[in-house]
Amino acid sequence: MTKQNDDEFRRSSPLTRYRLAPNPGPMSLDGTNSYVIGDESGHVAIVDPGPLEEQHLAILAGAGVVDVVLITHRHRDHTEASPRFHELTGAPVRAADPKHCHGGEPLVDGEAISAGGTTIRVISTPGHTSDSVSFHLPYDGAHGSVLTGDTILGRGTTVLDYPDGRLGDYLASLDALEALGPATLLPAHGPVRPAVDALCREYRAHRHQRLDQIRAALADLGEDAGVEAVTDAVYPDVDPSVRWAAETSVAAQLDYLRS
Repeated sequence: MTKQNDDEFRRSSPLTRYRLAPNPGPMSLDGTNSYVIGDESGHVAIVDPGPLEEQHLAILAGAGVVDVVLITHRHRDHTEASPRFHELTGAPVRAADPKHCHGGEPLVDGEAISAGGTTIRVISTPGHTSDSVSFHLPYDGAHGSVLTGDTILGRGTTVLDYPDGRLGDYLASLDALEALGPATLLPAHGPVRPAVDALCREYRAHRHQRLDQIRAALADLGEDAGVEAVTDAVYPDVDPSVRWAAETSVAAQLDYLRS
């Protein structure tokens, strides 16, 4: 059995622990959380191996016997290391998008994966990206837990990667996650949070507030106002380093209102 290097991880729930990848930034916050799912058997599943950083990957590979590697969505800070991690461990890498699978089949909405000594249920949660999925662990503590990738963050709000990510899809994904009840939130960025259902309600309220702001901006600017003008009105103080993210979110919301 592979020796578990527990001192390199933070405990996030009874069945999970995580390691923060060394890739902090305006969009990744403190970095990407790479999760280890596993009971006392020594077998584990790894979620989002993250950026291509050899020490980080070596520590993840030493967490146990890797049954499977699961990807929440296509963005580079989650998937860049996947081919290398497959080489290191021999474990199949599975994602919703076949382009990010290595030795494994694409994930299927609703399927139950047996790995790490537990059951991992796949939930399709598009919106941040079209291929976003979440992983529900129904037996992880009293209320279970859910790994949400970038669909719900531990801090701040999620950018919709329009036109690949769509607001209508995102709101439906919040409904699906809210139905899990007070499961522990295990996000890809930011701290672990309790009660995903309450967070879904907060996220939904925030989206509707933004939609109201955009409706008000369109009333002032004209219904055909462009993304840049609406962004200026709705995000007047946005930092230039994340201006593109604000414009992307505005574009997604304009598309939602106009379609």
